Amino acid sequence: MTRSKKPSTIVAAAHPDLDPAYGSVGPAIWTSDTFRWPNQDDKPAFDYSRTVNPNRAMLARTLADLEGAAGGVVTNSGQSAALLALLRLPAGALVVAPHDCYGGTYRLLEALEKQGKIRCTFVDQTDDAAFAAPLSDDLALLWIETPSNPLLRITDIAKRASAAKQRGALVLADNTLLSPMRQRPLDLGCDLVLHSTTKILNGHSDLFGGALLARDAALVEELEWWSNAAGLNGSAFDASQILRGLRTLPLRIERQESNAARVADWLSARTEVQAVHFPGLKSSTGNEIAAVQQSGSGFMLSFQLRGGKAAADRFVRALELITLASSLGGFSTLICTPSTMTHRGMPPEAQRAAGIAPDLLRLSVGLEDSDDLIADLERGFSGH
Repeated sequence: MTRSKKPSTIVAAAHPDLDPAYGSVGPAIWTSDTFRWPNQDDKPAFDYSRTVNPNRAMLARTLADLEGAAGGVVTNSGQSAALLALLRLPAGALVVAPHDCYGGTYRLLEALEKQGKIRCTFVDQTDDAAFAAPLSDDLALLWIETPSNPLLRITDIAKRASAAKQRGALVLADNTLLSPMRQRPLDLGCDLVLHSTTKILNGHSDLFGGALLARDAALVEELEWWSNAAGLNGSAFDASQILRGLRTLPLRIERQESNAARVADWLSARTEVQAVHFPGLKSSTGNEIAAVQQSGSGFMLSFQLRGGKAAADRFVRALELITLASSLGGFSTLICTPSTMTHRGMPPEAQRAAGIAPDLLRLSVGLEDSDDLIADLERGFSGH
């Protein structure tokens, strides 16, 4: 029996066998929109690039290997991957999602519910009673996001997935913040795992992409059909660049995670800080669950200042190295105020229910030297 390859080997493998023409170590980019048929009756493996493309196939294969999936679909953005997960649901299907999920996910689910396409309930999935309340036999999809964005709350994947499966539902986990290097939701009972490949998987802040992977081959085939029908598939160039970014994922995430841990410890000692949210802190709620289902704490953290939005505004204005921007997972450290940036599409009452305060700051920690990052954060407090 062949031993399963380690993640670092999966992403570093060159696979020259996938280039039938030259056996290139660096895969070519197949930009052609269409491919020659041998005859009018026998469809080739690659016929039309909206449907299938060699670069997307390479990326999907690599991501599936990393997540332990049967296969998956590479889409043109993380939001396309989220939409794809919902397109296959019947009209009026019940979706249970986190009350503190990514703002784009909230916006999409809420809009589809307003149109009558789905029913959606947002709940605190870390609370047993709150989670159990909306469960019913017509539950179609449980949407898990752990750690959550931006509060880094930890949901017990295996426990919640088991409860949903007993109702006959499918379970999806958004694994964008940790990547398969730090968490494998399919191993914990999920059916689908979603990524915004824009973020840590690509890691270079220069494109958009998404992926939706499935444990079951039949479900993969269904997702492929819907992605082709809806025109959600990603481009050859972007797929090639994301695969290139994946080559260094193990190295990048180790450095970024190490930086994040040091920054979180440092922030925790500041009197100006009301709370620090980071799974690696022993004081963090969910730390014990994270230790079981994660193999690391990730590169993201958030912290709440004392003094409201005015304090957060002063803090951000004083920074010189860290960039005010709304993405995450790239090589450079970014900061944002979720209430006005990443989650501005979430109504104020929903933000309050989720705990997204005006003075909450989200930090995506990059590859810089941690001493320089801390020096810049010190400037923020000086300005504060």
